[in-house]
Amino acid sequence: MLHMHPLPSIVDLTQLLGAVARMKHYSVVVALIKRMESFGITPNVYTLNVLINCYCYLNRVNFGFSIIATILKLGYQPNCITLTTLVKGLCLRGNIAGAVRLVEEMENKGYEPDVITCGTIVNGLCKIGQTGVAIRLLRKFEKRNFAQNVVLYSMIIDSLCKDRLVTEALNLFSEMMSKGIQPDVVTYSCVIQGLCNFGRWREASTLLNEMVQRKVMPDVQTFSILVDTLCKEGMLTEAKEIFDVMIQRGIEPDKVTYNSLIDGYCLQNQMDEAVKAFNMMVEKGFSPDMFSYNILINGYCKSKKIDEAMRLFHEMSNKGMIPDVVNYNTLIGGFFRVGRVQTALELFNTMRACGQHPDRQTHAILLDGVCKNRRIAEAVALFQEMEDKMLDCDIVIYTIMVKGFCKEELIDEAIELLEKMEGNGCSPNEHTYNTLIQWLLQHGDTTKAMKYLKMMVDKGFSANATTAALFIDLLSSNQVDENIRELLPKSG
Repeated sequence: MLHMHPLPSIVDLTQLLGAVARMKHYSVVVALIKRMESFGITPNVYTLNVLINCYCYLNRVNFGFSIIATILKLGYQPNCITLTTLVKGLCLRGNIAGAVRLVEEMENKGYEPDVITCGTIVNGLCKIGQTGVAIRLLRKFEKRNFAQNVVLYSMIIDSLCKDRLVTEALNLFSEMMSKGIQPDVVTYSCVIQGLCNFGRWREASTLLNEMVQRKVMPDVQTFSILVDTLCKEGMLTEAKEIFDVMIQRGIEPDKVTYNSLIDGYCLQNQMDEAVKAFNMMVEKGFSPDMFSYNILINGYCKSKKIDEAMRLFHEMSNKGMIPDVVNYNTLIGGFFRVGRVQTALELFNTMRACGQHPDRQTHAILLDGVCKNRRIAEAVALFQEMEDKMLDCDIVIYTIMVKGFCKEELIDEAIELLEKMEGNGCSPNEHTYNTLIQWLLQHGDTTKAMKYLKMMVDKGFSANATTAALFIDLLSSNQVDENIRELLPKSG
């Protein structure tokens, strides 16, 4: 185009640059605009908007702002698209406060933010969990008769659901409908997901029926939400029915749907059905990813079919997938479950040799595994290694160690560790206390048991059912003071 005579118009060139930008070749666009200028072609405001957009996606929003000077120098004025693009650039950088200020400056200078501007900043606020600010911004635009659309409401409704504020999401859902804004499949899917997450089946079912009556047809995401939630609730028959309805309506399940179904079968220990669903996914042209493999590997580990789990692990590796820390954690836990402690420890060493850094979950699995297999010396060595390397020993890891010491009747060590937790800024929780108290009661040390029960209650924790039952047995045999009853749960 640059070698054509006469040269193409700036409008034609800008259309081409816009197309290249939409293909995400941002650096190419920057280079092409520089080359275009070297041919003496002056960009217009739309060309420069494309350039700002590219700088924003290249994480160079500061360069984007510098283009405003060029726009003014050429005698143009930045338009709403220019400023909205910069708002998006600031949001991409996580500078939401800066984006809000820019919108305010736009308004002060007479620019009317449009639905895209508002959507950009609302999306940014929702992504960082500032849903309340997003709602206030929505209300602010409402006062100015700003035309809201379904996308804005859907963003905020989705964010409210993710913040576990499902009732508030439903209220906003009703409000948008009362204003004549019709929810689309995305809005319905967000609310259905929120309701399903809280087990509010009846409301989710009502909403699904309402959705169909309003001629808003569920898509693959809506169906996948239902399949996933039903599987997690152990309602496999219902999940399979939804899966079949999906296919009957001509909506092809995607990898997410298949993974949910496979996971559902694994949770119910129906490994043959899980493998059938896995094979069906492959037949439909979906390549299993690491997540798919890990679902099956985890299922086999829980079923104590560790050799099948290892076969899949090797199959995954042979397909060029590099096992991650989750894959290793699952298998290490599986080997401990079947008592193959040495193999679990060897796999842990292999994991480190392959460059995978163990996380807290890895250490928790290792400690729990060696403790349950009565390898307390190795547990202590591992725990000491974690402390020497200044790794965060959280409350789960300390509780595992307290439980391990109790099982080995190393009660002084258990008490010492519990008291050490306070000094490390990791106060024991009710699980830690209950573990120690139960052991003390079972071994007749009621004095210490009562001491730690009082300590636990003073910290706002409660005795669990097992601890309470042990104390009640002692009360009935007059082995402890009646005043201890005040420290036990009132119900039950």
